[in-house]
Amino acid sequence: MSALLQADEASALLEAAIRGDLPDERGRFGPFGGRYVPETLVPAFERLEKGVHEHLHEPSFRAEFQRELHEWVGRPTALSYAPRLSESWGAEVWLKREDLAHTGAHKINNAIGQAILAKRLGAKRVIAETGAGQHGVASAAACARVGLPCTVYMGAVDMERQSPNVDRMRRLGAEVVAVESGDKTLRAAIDEALRTWVTDPEGIYYLLGSAVGAHPYPYLVRELQSVIGQEARQQMIDLAGGLPDVAFACVGGGSNAIGLFYPLLGDDIELIGVEAGGTGNGLGQNAATLATGTPGVLQGSYTIILQDQDGQVQETHSISAGLDYSGVGPEHALLQATGRVQYISATDDEALEALEELCASEGILTALETSHAFAAARDYAAQKPGSRILIGNSGRGDKDMPTLTKYPARTRSHAGA
Repeated sequence: MSALLQADEASALLEAAIRGDLPDERGRFGPFGGRYVPETLVPAFERLEKGVHEHLHEPSFRAEFQRELHEWVGRPTALSYAPRLSESWGAEVWLKREDLAHTGAHKINNAIGQAILAKRLGAKRVIAETGAGQHGVASAAACARVGLPCTVYMGAVDMERQSPNVDRMRRLGAEVVAVESGDKTLRAAIDEALRTWVTDPEGIYYLLGSAVGAHPYPYLVRELQSVIGQEARQQMIDLAGGLPDVAFACVGGGSNAIGLFYPLLGDDIELIGVEAGGTGNGLGQNAATLATGTPGVLQGSYTIILQDQDGQVQETHSISAGLDYSGVGPEHALLQATGRVQYISATDDEALEALEELCASEGILTALETSHAFAAARDYAAQKPGSRILIGNSGRGDKDMPTLTKYPARTRSHAGA
């Protein structure tokens, strides 16, 4: 349990989280969250918060959202048993297949929900940021679906390593803007999107892709992504005969992980988030925010961030663009502080090895982000044989081929095992 919380406070906050009472009226998840934004953006955030409260749980919005999830996104996504991984690991392994959702990842759940909201709020155009490109693709597709123009900001480094998704965004009608400032990855893309929003806060809707940033975004994204855990929970009961012993998800900003974990908080299930361990433990060598970070403010939210002793936010490294972020969603910070969720990391090499094993064993090319969760799940199975394991397979790996082609395949033996 974190030193940030006393035991009784942590217990009370966890109970509030399970009941659905967080964030509070100030947008706080205990000590984390809130809204730290320039004065010029305060009216935009207040307008968004008002719109979220008016529309998000209103029956006609929910009906439209559910219809799009079913008819366009392709939900519910499958729960797949992994027989050869299960045999190899000595465990019962199940995969929640967000890679089968339209556009290839969980990002589409949030994107179509926010695009519907933007339309209802009278936005003239939508802006978005992206790291791995999956949120950018999902935003471009969702905006095409509802008929709004879309501009996506993407770090120049990420554009190079995720070039297939850049082309997909453009083919879906979005303008893609290369961000050359800062670390040229996700953090820089978010900064640029926020700067653009300031120029026209009434006409622009900012479609944020993860459970990060100032209130109400962490709440909004969680609510739209919770369909993952809601479906997975019922599917485990129906198909596996009961709930898992443990659930794994990769964590960058944390949208797929909170989507899977949130509906499971009240169950007797271990929840483990897996961050990017990169190439080492030093600042700049990884993106393991919750493992090595400290409290601070990043892009409008008080959370755990990677910063030096002077409070300067540090650049990160991960082989996976979607985990390459210097912060994490404030609800994850709280769940770590209460001890409800354990956050660990997997290195670049471990993620690559896990990706190749999954390809050869199950015929599934997962995303490099997701492969971090597989690496950690494999280690867990070795320590606790016979466990029933649920892994959030958050996205497919087609987008990662420019990166993967730089690394020779090392697990050909699995194909003939």
